Amino acid sequence: MESDRLQKIYIDFASVVFREEFLDNQYTQLQQLQDESEPKFVLQVGTLFLEDSEKLLNGLRSILDQQDVDFEKLDACVRKLMGSSASIGAKRVKNVCMAFHNSCKNGSKEGCLKCLQQVAQEYLLVKRKLETLFKLEKQILAAGGSVPVLSQ
Repeated sequence: MESDRLQKIYIDFASVVFREEFLDNQYTQLQQLQDESEPKFVLQVGTLFLEDSEKLLNGLRSILDQQDVDFEKLDACVRKLMGSSASIGAKRVKNVCMAFHNSCKNGSKEGCLKCLQQVAQEYLLVKRKLETLFKLEKQILAAGGSVPVLSQ
């Protein structure tokens, strides 16, 4: 059955994503909130995360492009990205945001620029992983199956 094959691919791929710590158990908790009445709940939350993160990253770049960096404004933006990452379980993005937060507190533009580069890189990696998971979820649902809830 096609949905069984897709579910196995999904589980195998997701196992690697979790093992490499792109996502943590917060993602599985979101999956547990998904049910028959909201079969695309995780997809919707994930899509919002990706859209918000793009805006926040652009905001971070904009603030750091200024001659005089407003570290409080920068830190507020970093904390939003950190919270958003934590809420979907994007562990590696969240962890880099914590270092970014410390660089903001220290008023280190150089440190913040380095962290921005790392956050952008980790975001792109998790974005690709999420997009693959979401594509597989859509295929599973289209094949009449249900998305497996991952266990950590």
